[in-house]
Order: sequence, then structure tokens, then C-alpha cells
Amino acid sequence: MKKLFFYTIICIMALSGYAFSQTVTVLDKETLKPVKGAELYSDNKEKILSDIFGKADISKFKGSGKILVSASGYQDYYLTGITYEGGERYSVTLSAKSFSTDEIVVSADRFQEKLVDVPNQVMIMNSRDIERLNTQNTGDLLEKTGNVFVQKSQQEGGSPVLRGFEASRVLIVIDGVRMNNAIYRAGHLQNVLRIDQNVLDRVEVLYGPGSLMYGSDALGGVMSFYSKDPVFGYLDKPYYTASAYTRYSTANQEKTGHVDFNIGFKNIAFLTSFTYSDFGDLRMGGNYDVSTNDAWKRYYTGGRINGRDTMLLNDNFNKQSPSGYKQYDFMEKIMIKQSSSVRHTLNFQYSNTSDNPRYDRLNTIGGNGYFSNAEWYYGPEKRIMGLYKLDLTNDKSFYDNANVTLAYQNLEESRNNRGWNKSGLTMRTEKVNVFTLNLDLNKKLKNNELRYGIEGTYNDVNSTAVSRNINTGVETPASTRYPDGKNNMMSFAGYLSHSWEINNNLTLSDGARFSYVTLDSKFEDTTFYKFPFTEANQKNAAVTGHIGLAVMPGDNWRFYINGSTGFRAPNIDDLSKIFETVKGTSTAPGQVIVPNSDLKPEYTYTGEIGVSKIFLNSIKVEGIAYATLYKNAIITAPFKYNGSDTIMYDGEKALVYANQNADKGSYILGYNLNLSADLTSYFSIISTLNFTYGRIMTDSTDSPLDHIPPVFGNTAFRLKLDRFSGEFSIAYNGWKHSWDYNTAGEDNFADATPFGMPSWYTLNLKAAYRFTPNLSIQVSLDNILDKNYRTFSSGINAPGRNLVLTLRGNI
Repeated sequence: MKKLFFYTIICIMALSGYAFSQTVTVLDKETLKPVKGAELYSDNKEKILSDIFGKADISKFKGSGKILVSASGYQDYYLTGITYEGGERYSVTLSAKSFSTDEIVVSADRFQEKLVDVPNQVMIMNSRDIERLNTQNTGDLLEKTGNVFVQKSQQEGGSPVLRGFEASRVLIVIDGVRMNNAIYRAGHLQNVLRIDQNVLDRVEVLYGPGSLMYGSDALGGVMSFYSKDPVFGYLDKPYYTASAYTRYSTANQEKTGHVDFNIGFKNIAFLTSFTYSDFGDLRMGGNYDVSTNDAWKRYYTGGRINGRDTMLLNDNFNKQSPSGYKQYDFMEKIMIKQSSSVRHTLNFQYSNTSDNPRYDRLNTIGGNGYFSNAEWYYGPEKRIMGLYKLDLTNDKSFYDNANVTLAYQNLEESRNNRGWNKSGLTMRTEKVNVFTLNLDLNKKLKNNELRYGIEGTYNDVNSTAVSRNINTGVETPASTRYPDGKNNMMSFAGYLSHSWEINNNLTLSDGARFSYVTLDSKFEDTTFYKFPFTEANQKNAAVTGHIGLAVMPGDNWRFYINGSTGFRAPNIDDLSKIFETVKGTSTAPGQVIVPNSDLKPEYTYTGEIGVSKIFLNSIKVEGIAYATLYKNAIITAPFKYNGSDTIMYDGEKALVYANQNADKGSYILGYNLNLSADLTSYFSIISTLNFTYGRIMTDSTDSPLDHIPPVFGNTAFRLKLDRFSGEFSIAYNGWKHSWDYNTAGEDNFADATPFGMPSWYTLNLKAAYRFTPNLSIQVSLDNILDKNYRTFSSGINAPGRNLVLTLRGNI
């Protein structure tokens, strides 16, 4: 009886505790996903946090008339009508804000820092934004923001432009590791597409020179991509999640499938992700206007009949054929919690593609009235990365936080081309191995914070080439894109960054970095070209710095000003490449770039000022202006090869060009305007506008600098209701007139109209509905008016009217 009485009392107490506990579940209004880390405040300012399931026990708030629910990136919500009678379950849905005043940024100083204290322009996208934009690739993801211009030479293209800098002059970073390597070219790059946007937790774009923290290449800015982390078990219980989606797009018959799953235990967690995409030939818009280039219509495609290349009628001149390709991406991430102060991360990423047709080259007409190329395609573009990261915390030591990152990257790409009715298919292949070491530490000392570290990289490049007779299969040697001997590039750097929170309204940031870069490249076989040198060797050192001030005088005003220097050492692509940059046509010879071993490093000196104001705690207006002096800019200009201004390349005569440092330097001016307005809890307006102006200084009239986009931006009207979200947006680009083109550089004037690249705009509509917390559908209609247009410097037209259907599920 005593035992029975005892157990009865225990049961009553347990049931009593359950009965008198109240739980609030905090969810995202649109996605119904749990909001982890939401702050709940009682009347007397007691605080509790929601867990990974979005749940919080408010029992200790008993007597509080209302509860404030607040979360970063969301509008505040007040929960009322709480009875505290026991056992109630309350659900709160938070509406996402179009801007955040408490955003955390990592890329600016490699450690978490409040965005308001960073005296730089930084654009941030979180996983919610990435899912909402629902793009086919990472290049499109950047473009959809309205603050990054993206160029495309083929459908499998996407070369971001930041403040007039592109390709090897902007830095791509994935999980803290630089992707830029020794053969990143100055023209247009699609390497950002080797990052699977479906695994990303956030994207940060740091505008302006980033050389203080990242060294060479970060002249126009740094694009930092952060993959999702595995989630550990909770309260000693395993944590399992899985999600998947499938998507179909009509403009290119896109078929994409994605799946990921998380397995988390107390001290170890796993995240696995896989994405496969099949893109068909891209259909351009059918709504032409008077400024559209009729040559963009694809009346013919290339085929082979009875052993001869033949121009075949295209069944639809709006179908850009061939332009389709396939891609698949895989990621495995393992996180081990050794203790509360030691954490290990193993990160494996793999990306590969099918052959990718170079549409712009396949659409060029030669002097005989036929296509110049029967075949021109990139071979499979492979990226493998293995990364180990050690995270340490110890506020009793010379650091508070320390990160050690070791990474290995293996990359392979190839260019394959065959002239019209030629039997030789030239296949040029590049393989790059990259080793990276980073040590980053920070230490807080009262109102000061120090960040310091070292970085080392080593690049090894192997370049080969053969010509295969497509009739006999016989292979013979061909000229390589880069020297066929030893090619390596090495860098070492150390940096120190400091910020001083003078008071709550004033933060000063400063720092310096020393970089040392070496390059060795050797021509072994000189059969094809007799250059006046057989080796290219360089050793370059630079000191770069940054100083900035962020001022918050009150009344929701914020000002900042900064001065930064940037540095870029010439890489193997700059010094040693021989490549046909412009294919000859019926009216003009082609252009071939030859090596120039006398190149010097590029330097930038940038001043930037920004101002923002928040009205009524719901409308943010921001303006940023910058000016960059660009010294020793590497430009492409006419050159002499052994005293001659022409050269025979793949059997055709072409004009000789080379990369050279601009004598007088260059300059870039620009501004960015942003509006983020939450007019109600369910309706928002977001608008952007970007203007860039660049010139090469000469003794007479300054000439246009290449890579400078026209004015561009985006305006979106968003509706957010329970379970439903909708968006109507307008994307727009201004004219890029012919007189504003750099015809010797990478602006690709031949791909525009005779008057330049016309202005354009598109109307776009998105909607999403969540049937249950585990099942949702997304529908979008892009380019509603079916506009026929092409973005500046691009060699392929943008998609026409495009219906996109996506079905998502998660458990």
C-alpha cells in the first residue's frame, strides 16, 4: 500500500506538471518551419528561447498579460489572451521582414559581427530567400537579387559582375575556402555554377576590395557561400530530418530533383545532399521589338550528313540549339562535437556536368557564309573539394575563437572545337590541384576586437592538348592553352584586423595584410609557337589595408565611410595563355591572345560612403556611392608576335592581342540605391538600382573600360499570408550603347546589335502555398510578356516566357 501510494503521488505530480505547463510553438508564417532561437519576453522582461523545434515553455511567465515574440529577420509579435490554466498549446506565426537591423555578417572579418558595425556594403541572403527565389543555378540566384549583374556566353553560364569587376577580379569563397585558382580568366567565368544553391544556408556578397581578409583577386568584391551545417541531436535524443523537391521549367524543359537528409546524435551529426538537373535547349522570347537583333534568331543548326557538316533548318528559330546540358552535385558534411570548446568538421563536395555547348561560338557565321564552328563545347566541368575544419573556443587564451581550415580542390575543364567541315577536333584539357591552409583567430579586449591569421595556397596546373581526326580517330599533338611544362602558383599572407566600439553609436575598423605571391610557368614544346621566352617567373609582394567608420547618431540613421586598397597578382591565365578570344567572321579577322611575361600586379584604391534611414521602424532607404582608382589594370590590346601583328591559329590568320597593363590607369564610379518597405505585416516592397561608369585614362579622350554593365535593378511587391506567399516583380536593364563598349576587351560587341545592347524589362510572378507543414507547391511565371532580349556582353538570349512548377516535401 505504501508503494502504491508513493507511485500514485509521483504520477499525480507528473500529470500536474504537464497540466500546468504551457508551450508556445514559433513558426515561419510562409513556410510553417520552426523558428529556432526566437526570444520570448514576459511583462517583467523575463526571457526564454525557442528550441530547434520552435517550442518554448512559458510556464514561468504565469501572470504575464502578453508575451513579446521576437526573432532576427522577423517582425515582432505580441501573444495575448493567455489563460495559464494548464496544458495550453499556443502557436505563433512570424512574418519575415524585408530588412533586418540585427543581422550578423561573417565574410567581412571571417568571424560573426553585427552588420551595423561593418563599414561596407554587404548583401545577405538566407536559406529562406534561396528557397523563395527558387532559381535553376547559383548564377541566377545572384542575378535575381537585383544587386549583382550576371553575364552568360551559353546556357551553362553565369559570370557575376561586382562594381565593374568580373571573373578573376572578384573572389568566390565556399565555406571559407577560396575557389579562385591560377587559371581563372579575365573574360567570363561560369565557376559559380559549380556551387549547388540547394545546400546553401546563406550567401554574403561583400562589395568593394576584400584584399584585407582574402588577399589577391578580391578587387570588386567577395561572394561568400556557406553550406548548411548538420544538426546535432537534442536533449540526448537523435534528430532526423529529410527534404526533397522536384522542379520543371518550360523554357528549357528543366527537370531537377533534389534530396537531403540529416542524422544527428549527441556529439556527431551527418548531412547528405544530392541534386540532379537536366536542362534542354533554351527557348528565347518571341516578342521582338525594333531594337532587337534579327541575327539572334536561330534559323539554322549544325548537323552532319554523309560525312559533311550541314546547316539544317531549325524547327523553331527561338529555340537556341544546341544549348542543353546536365549537372549533378553531391555533398557530405560530418560534424563532431569533441567538447563544448572543440568541434571538427569534415566537408566533401563534388560537382560535375555533361558536355556544355558554347552557344555563342556555334552561332557565329564565317567568311564563307557557313557556321565558323561545327563543334565547340566545354567538356565535363568537375569540381572536387575535401575540407577539414577545426573550431576552438577559449576566452582564457590569446584567442576567443580560432578556426583552422585545410582544403584540397581538384578541378578539371576542357575546351573542344572543330571548324566547319574540318576533320580535326581539338581538345584542350586543364587539370588543377589546389591546396589551402587558413588559420583565423579573434580576441575581444573590452571595446576592442582583434582578428588575425595566416593563409597559404598552392596551385598546380597541367595543360594538355590533342587533335583527333573524327573520321579516322587518329590523335596528333595540338597547341595547349597554357604552357605544357611545369605550372604552379603559390601565395602566403598574414593579416591583422581591428575594430573599436568607441561607444554605442560609433565603431572604427582598420587593418592591414601582407601578401607574397610567386608564379612559375614553363613552355616545354615550342613546335607550334616560337615565343621570345620559354619561362615565365614572377614574385610579387603587396601590403593592402582598410579603414572605415560606422556612425549611428540616433533616430534610426546610419552612416559609414571607408577607404580600402585591393591587390591582384597576375595568374597563369594572364601571363601564359594563348587563346582565340574573337572568332573570325566574313567581314573581320579573329583575335588571338598570346603570352606576355611582363605583366605587373593590379592595384585598386577605393573610397566608399553609405547612408541609410529607417522610417516608422518599417521602411529602410539606403544609398551607397563609391569611386575606385584602378592602377596597372590588365587590359587586352593589340600586340606584336615576333614583330608581326598577325598569327596563324588553328589554321586561320588572326590579329595578335595580349594582356597588358594600362599605361595611365583606369577609374570606376558608381552608386547603389535600395528600398525595403514593410507597409503592413503582410505586404512589402523591395527595390534596387545600380549604376556603374568605368574609363581607361589616355593622353586624349578616356576610353570605355570593359565589364561595365548598364544601369540595372529590380522591384518586387511581396504578399505574405498564412501558408501563402506571392510576388510580382519587374527586372530592368538600361541601354549599353555602342560607343560605351570596349571593342578590344571582353564586352563581346559582336554579340550585340549594331547600336549596342538594347534596354529591356521583364514582368514576373511567383506564388507558393503550403498545404501542410510537410508539403508545399511553388509556381512562377517569368518573363510574362515573352520579351526577346539579351543581357550585356552575353552570347545567348535570356529565357522567354517560363512557367516553373516545384513540389517540395520534408519530414
